[in-house]
Amino acid sequence: MAELDQENKVDAESDQSEVSIDNLKVLENIEVKLTVEVGSSQLKIRDLLRLNEGSVVELERLAGDPLDILANGVQIARGEVVMVGERFGVRFTEVANPEDTVKKL
Repeated sequence: MAELDQENKVDAESDQSEVSIDNLKVLENIEVKLTVEVGSSQLKIRDLLRLNEGSVVELERLAGDPLDILANGVQIARGEVVMVGERFGVRFTEVANPEDTVKKL
C-alpha cells in the first residue's frame, strides 16, 4: 500500500510540473512593466520639499552593488548597467526561478 501511495505521489508531482509549464506558456504574451531599481531612500516630507536642482539624496545601496530588476513591482532578477549604443541597458547577472516569480505576480 505504501508503494502505491509513493507512486501516486510521484505521478502527481510529474503532472503538477507539466501543468506549471503549461500555465507559464499561457502567460508568455502578457506585457509587463520592467523596472530597474538603483536604490532607495526614506525622507521626511520637509526634507523632500527642500530638494532642489543640484540636491543629492544618498541611496541605501553601495556603488557597485547589483541593481534590482522588477516586473510589475516584483523582483525577478539582479543585474548591472551597460551601454547599448547610446542608451543604457541592463545585463542580468542573477535570475529568480520563473515558477517562483509567477507565484509572486
